[in-house]
Amino acid sequence: MGTLGSGNHFVEFCLDESGSVWLMLHSGSRNIGKELADFHIGEAQKLPHNQGLVDRDLAVFIAETPQMAAYRNDLFWAQEYARYNRAIMMALFQDVVRKEFKKARVTFEPVISCHHNYVAEERYDGMDLLVTRKGAIRAGSGDYGIIPGSMGTGSYIVKGLGNAASFNSASHGAGRKMSRNAAKRAFTTRDLEEQTRGVECRKDAGVVDEIPGAYKPIEKVIDQQRDLVEVVAKLKQVVCVKG
Repeated sequence: MGTLGSGNHFVEFCLDESGSVWLMLHSGSRNIGKELADFHIGEAQKLPHNQGLVDRDLAVFIAETPQMAAYRNDLFWAQEYARYNRAIMMALFQDVVRKEFKKARVTFEPVISCHHNYVAEERYDGMDLLVTRKGAIRAGSGDYGIIPGSMGTGSYIVKGLGNAASFNSASHGAGRKMSRNAAKRAFTTRDLEEQTRGVECRKDAGVVDEIPGAYKPIEKVIDQQRDLVEVVAKLKQVVCVKG
């Protein structure tokens, strides 16, 4: 609890176009969610109604069964764990900023907490559904969201428009345009240094797979979902810490 993790997880010190300072971080359930998911997938694959499937990954639970109830319990527990994990890290981050910039008498506005890659119980067309937002965030009317780009291109704070056709959802980030292995083959540490110029961050071989060139252009991604969200602020990182 209170740890960042690796991959695309980050902590950033950012500025918006008016010069205001933003603190931003991205992390999740720190592998606990994956371990719970793997366990329940294994349990589902043992059930009689899932035998003989053409693909074992198509195994499902039946609604209102003990197995489904156990899965939902662990699923929502893991999501709360992720939320608390981020809240603790943000509180620690804020404390560091207060201590390092005492003369500024730093104060913070309310934190925008934004789930991603998660499941929510919501109602659409008169039906109670489990909405899975993989690579997505909730963008209900008035919902604040965070759409990161990459470690060199900045991010966006958005407000949802409540588009029911997208199940009140928007993208979680810019999204990769090449795999991690492909990025490692295509780019060098010199490329990373060039693409993250002006950002204080790691520039070693261990994070080449997170190079901005491995991601889609965040501006284009935002433009393609103007019917889902409105932009509140455009951020540019000054410091980016990768796990």
